[in-house]
Amino acid sequence: MEDLRLVIITGMSGAGKSQVARAMEDLGYFCVDNLPPALIPKFAELCAQSAGRVRKIALVVDIRGGEFFDTLVQVLEDMEKQGFFYEILFLEAADETLIRRYKETRRRHPMAPHGRISEGISRERDRLEHIRGRATHIIDTSDLSTAQLKDKIADLFAGEREFERMTITVVSFGFKYGIPLDADMVFDVRFLPNPFYVESLRKKSGETPEVGEYIWKWPITQQFMEKLGGLVDFLVPNYIKEGKSQLIIAVGCTGGLHRSVFVANKIYEGLRNKGYKVNVEHRDIKHNIVEPC
Repeated sequence: MEDLRLVIITGMSGAGKSQVARAMEDLGYFCVDNLPPALIPKFAELCAQSAGRVRKIALVVDIRGGEFFDTLVQVLEDMEKQGFFYEILFLEAADETLIRRYKETRRRHPMAPHGRISEGISRERDRLEHIRGRATHIIDTSDLSTAQLKDKIADLFAGEREFERMTITVVSFGFKYGIPLDADMVFDVRFLPNPFYVESLRKKSGETPEVGEYIWKWPITQQFMEKLGGLVDFLVPNYIKEGKSQLIIAVGCTGGLHRSVFVANKIYEGLRNKGYKVNVEHRDIKHNIVEPC
């Protein structure tokens, strides 16, 4: 149980529990919404027996559970006696903020389905008073944007350094086969000298040393890589700061065999050396006849 991190997300309706659950998923947490409190100990036990496959859990538990929710405090006390460790994240917001959010979404408040929203909020605050007093973390989302809330969640629950919060994938491709649909940034390197026109290099990929040496020997390649490296170094930390969890960098040449592969590998090596979580994929090498490296 000591290797299991269990976070119970609760709080006021409209305070952002769904947004927090999505943020926790991006951080690698196994998330379950609206789980009856009585099932929490058994669920945690099953996760603890998963041989390390599930080590981080986030459970959203709130008044939607009706009468089941009222057992939460007792369930938590029983878990403590059994040696379970858990954290409670309580989300709240000012009444006027909650009312505005409900009016914008045109949803009914669960504690006042046929009455005024303000009355439902008042009833819910009273009902949540005991669980709020047990909270490990309390976040007031009244003045927080989605990105700011996500950043707060990462600070509390990432368990990682800032630059490890985003996964980066560098993809090489050929324009003749189409631009990757999920790309966030696309770099066209068809202006670089093309090894395709060198007979001995035509059937070799950009991963081979001889192709890499040919592309790199030209001053335009070195100038481009210096400028591209500076741009990537500037953009990536700002994407992380904005709260982005995944970044796809696509590099394209004509066929996706030589130049894009070489440049993608260079970007990958630079990011990896700086400690980022990064992968590289060469999407269109399979479309070409390639001699072994």
